Amino acid sequence: MSAGHIPVLLDTALACLRPADGEIIVDATFGAGGYAAALLDSASCRVIALDRDPVAVREGHRLARRYDGRLSVFERRFSELDLLVRDEVGGPVDGAVFDLGVSSTQIDDAGRGFSFRLDGPLDMRMGATGPTAADAVNTLDENGLHRIIGEFGEERRARAVARAIVRARAESPITRTGELADIVRRTVRQPPGGIDPATRTFQGLRLWVNQELQEIEEGLLAAEAVLREGGRLVVVAFHSLEDRIVKRFLRQRSGRGARPGRHQPPAGEAPEPTFRLVTTRPVRPSAAETGANPRARSARLRHAVRTSAPSWGVAA
Repeated sequence: MSAGHIPVLLDTALACLRPADGEIIVDATFGAGGYAAALLDSASCRVIALDRDPVAVREGHRLARRYDGRLSVFERRFSELDLLVRDEVGGPVDGAVFDLGVSSTQIDDAGRGFSFRLDGPLDMRMGATGPTAADAVNTLDENGLHRIIGEFGEERRARAVARAIVRARAESPITRTGELADIVRRTVRQPPGGIDPATRTFQGLRLWVNQELQEIEEGLLAAEAVLREGGRLVVVAFHSLEDRIVKRFLRQRSGRGARPGRHQPPAGEAPEPTFRLVTTRPVRPSAAETGANPRARSARLRHAVRTSAPSWGVAA
């Protein structure tokens, strides 16, 4: 596990997952390996881990040597979780954990381009392929940038930021995180004690670059498909857009106030609930944990248990 990364709500997640000898648990967002190592140290279980970041996977292979074949790490998106489990396990699994968002290791590496506090190339890709944040800010029109920054970044002044980006790139391409952060800071005023004005713009671009919200929806569907009856699902989210997707999915799948939506079957059908909610409200970190790890302050953990009902099989 990376020395710079502290797993959030780790003890709570372990208590929810209850790993036992002989069980198979999926770590859908391996990252720096904190959850996987804790699971393997707490029981003689097996962990199937996946991450789209080749750097994380490479480090995961090193960690796997400590566990005599009980840890397998694959370079996959977590929306591919069900396909991976079918290939590697051939049957249902006992638990799945998602630790959403960007890891401390990625943020602290200036070369990855996630941080507005560290100047680096404007990349933001969790994986090794696909468009970068620089591609977005230099090629999308003002309306496209407005949508990304407003919808995914929840920035109130998204239109002004988009317009400022278009003006700046007319002079020269925007290729560095520091350049973009300065453009946003000149456009959005920072209230006393408020967050850095660049925060929401960087969040929006990161979510768009990595298709993170779609990945969450598809990853939850994949977990529903592979968890056995009694299998435990734990999801840790770090901002409202992530948590809203998880909350809506679990409420629909548990039969609590479900409304027609992307995960709802056609009208007239009444499928059995596929999950039983264990936490109807998200678990938040303690004051002691946030004091020791300020990045934990926005974390929210939700926990559900798989029922015997067939997977709904509704694509996101």
